[in-house]
Amino acid sequence: MSRSLRRTVEGAGRVTRTIVEGAGRTARFGADTVRAMRDVSTWGPEATAQARSLGVDSLPIALFIAVFTGIVLALLASYSFTGAVPLYFVGTLVEKTVTMELTPVLTGLALAGRVGANIAAELGTMRVTEQIDALETLTYDPFAYLVVPRVLAGTVMFPAVVGLAMVVGVAAGWAASVLLLDLSSHEFLRGLRLFFQTFDVQYGLVKSASFGTAVTLIGSLHGMNARGGAQGVGRAATNAVVYSAVVILVLDAFWAVVWLLGRTS
Repeated sequence: MSRSLRRTVEGAGRVTRTIVEGAGRTARFGADTVRAMRDVSTWGPEATAQARSLGVDSLPIALFIAVFTGIVLALLASYSFTGAVPLYFVGTLVEKTVTMELTPVLTGLALAGRVGANIAAELGTMRVTEQIDALETLTYDPFAYLVVPRVLAGTVMFPAVVGLAMVVGVAAGWAASVLLLDLSSHEFLRGLRLFFQTFDVQYGLVKSASFGTAVTLIGSLHGMNARGGAQGVGRAATNAVVYSAVVILVLDAFWAVVWLLGRTS
């Protein structure tokens, strides 16, 4: 075997081993988290505080994103429909896009930076300063005390935040249509009601719940496995944001293939 071919095979082997080890580590972490959910007495008191930190404190950025998303969508729809499609379809496009795609995804990506990085940095600091080891010494399960309340809070609060953002986004689209376009409230609402289905909201909320689970789980994984002092904590926070963003986009495509194709077939 030539030297170049041997190097290629060795490189492919290292990459494969890294991927397999990472998948195994993630699966084991997820299994430990599910197992720890039985310890309600440990994670129960922490869940409310985490719900406030992950959900309520994230509302300002989510609503800020929703306002400008609704405005831009209304103006973009007006530009695209001019002379070809009745202008009241602006309401249809704003409703469908806000509820089914942009609000869940943009909010998820924004919270991946805020929530995912915060969890990874917090747990990473606890790991490198041996606070997690101290919890184990005191017979606390770190997964039940640290991971489970964050994952459950993210799964529950992401849809709540996204649901409010949907309302604000559609309202911003309506305001932009009335104030900036030659469109009355009646026409906007006509387009909004024309193709509205409760499935639109359900689809967006289910996606956002999966995003919340992924972001908090990935942030916890990288935080709990942080090593190497301050540099390691920073690396864990960065990796948490990057991997969370990638997984959100993958989940977005997953739900579209699994759920939307099933409805159109």
